Amino acid sequence: MELVFSKWVFVFSLCCWLIFSVAVAVEGVHGGSKVRGVNLGGWLVIEGWIKPSLFDGIPNGDMLDGTQVQFKSVTLQKYFSAENGGGMDISVDRDDASSWETFTLWRVSELEFQFRTTQGQFLTCYGNGCSVSATAKSASSTETFQIERNNNSKVHIKIKSGTYLQTTMDNQLTADYPGTPGWDDNAATFEMTIVANNLHGDYQLANGYGHNEAKQVLEKHRNTFLNVGDFEFLYRHGINTVRIPVGWWIAYDPDPPAPFIGGTLEALDNAFSWAEDYSIKCIIDLHAAPGSQNGMEHSASRDGTTGWPTSSDYISQTLHVIDFLASRYAKHPAFLGIELLNEPSAAEVPLDTLVSYYKQGYEVVRKYSPSAYVVICQRIGSADPLELYQADIGSHNLVLDLHYYNLFDTFFVNLSTIDNIQFIYKSREAQLQALNGANGPLVFIGEWVNEWNVTSGSQSEYQDFGRAQLEVYNAASFGWAYWTLKNDRKHWDFEWNVRNNYLRLSNILNPSPFCFQTWMLNHLVLSHFTLTYIHAGSSEKKVFNSLRWLLLTSICFYQCQILELVVNWI
Repeated sequence: MELVFSKWVFVFSLCCWLIFSVAVAVEGVHGGSKVRGVNLGGWLVIEGWIKPSLFDGIPNGDMLDGTQVQFKSVTLQKYFSAENGGGMDISVDRDDASSWETFTLWRVSELEFQFRTTQGQFLTCYGNGCSVSATAKSASSTETFQIERNNNSKVHIKIKSGTYLQTTMDNQLTADYPGTPGWDDNAATFEMTIVANNLHGDYQLANGYGHNEAKQVLEKHRNTFLNVGDFEFLYRHGINTVRIPVGWWIAYDPDPPAPFIGGTLEALDNAFSWAEDYSIKCIIDLHAAPGSQNGMEHSASRDGTTGWPTSSDYISQTLHVIDFLASRYAKHPAFLGIELLNEPSAAEVPLDTLVSYYKQGYEVVRKYSPSAYVVICQRIGSADPLELYQADIGSHNLVLDLHYYNLFDTFFVNLSTIDNIQFIYKSREAQLQALNGANGPLVFIGEWVNEWNVTSGSQSEYQDFGRAQLEVYNAASFGWAYWTLKNDRKHWDFEWNVRNNYLRLSNILNPSPFCFQTWMLNHLVLSHFTLTYIHAGSSEKKVFNSLRWLLLTSICFYQCQILELVVNWI
């Protein structure tokens, strides 16, 4: 009897291990053991490529903050140049244009701009008759110029007093053109080339429209881009979590520093309410930090520079934002966690600076919640995610966020359909297995998309690519989140992919075979348990009674899991 009893204790222990090793992976998520999420990108942090029409009404919309321009004298046929990237007078003596001849715009108004060099100095001119130099460390009225454009690429430039700039025969740029120039070939007429106009974020939108009009545009966008119906859609399709990008200015709502527009806090409150209605959890993602952590539009960079790691004030301000968000939402039923910073740049953000911030951010969140998940994002660029495993950032419910795209790298440009899929199975899967097996944070594929560089991919090819990603990313110990729910580019649009059957979610909508197998195994064990119990002695029966009730509880747990998933699918 002792041998039989030991056998059943072993089998029962195995069943319990099967149940709880699967079921208890991420605390609090609905409809499964891990995060099955979607990002709400382009909503509370603007990314122009997601919805380009937001920028359609901006006058001089091709000259937003961060636009890069070059100027060429029509009389000298030479380019403006800031020698050594700035620090001396502007010369007009270059036949060809490169970085020294390229200036980044800071937009002041529809017609007024400041020009920044590659080394960060601003063009300046103190008044009539001055020579323009690239020596100012900050920008004010003497660094502000007005641009007049005709219907082609020709421009005039004048200082605040109204005097026009002109080129001299000794290749200088001076503010002393007499009168008002025409559009013929004269010393005050220049050809302007827009080299890049790639930044279309919150800064560009707000500063481009001006406060009042930007407020109207953003209020309409925030009220219409997403609504409660989108959460109902996500719930019906098995999504249990949303990752919500926010900008640092949310902590200063309703009147954030210029040029940012208030209203994101109210929208985030709405998202939490809608999520609660549909048993969906929320991860708040600090997508844009003060000064920008990566120089991109989605971090609200004004001009493509990365100022966040260079300023202790910026980092302190960021910790204040985390404190604000944690204190406000830590007790909300829909709250799952906070991501301390999205996509810090490996080239610009030193690891020690980032780790120090992550450690402080972790402690800030722990002031308000002992169990909330604290998400730390891998540096983007040339960085190994294992660098954060060795940093000892936090001991409980720490999550590492990786972003997996078969894009944004020349490696993927010429890959075929099969090559892309094999890369998922061979490279991505191997990395996930290594990270899952390491002694460190849980692993989260916080951004991925069913898009690639394959041209004219068929529906079945997209289905295969999506299936491969789901199969591999399902193994991440914390889960995954698709980028993004809505997007004008259809393959980036989660809703479009699901409705048009380009992304099949059947493997997360329906109960997994493992779920049924475990349920059946428990029933089988219970049947044999009962037979053994009948022939057991009185002392063994007491122990069997305890084990039997635990086993019945386990069976009920998995029946509830199965029933819940079936109801969700229906």
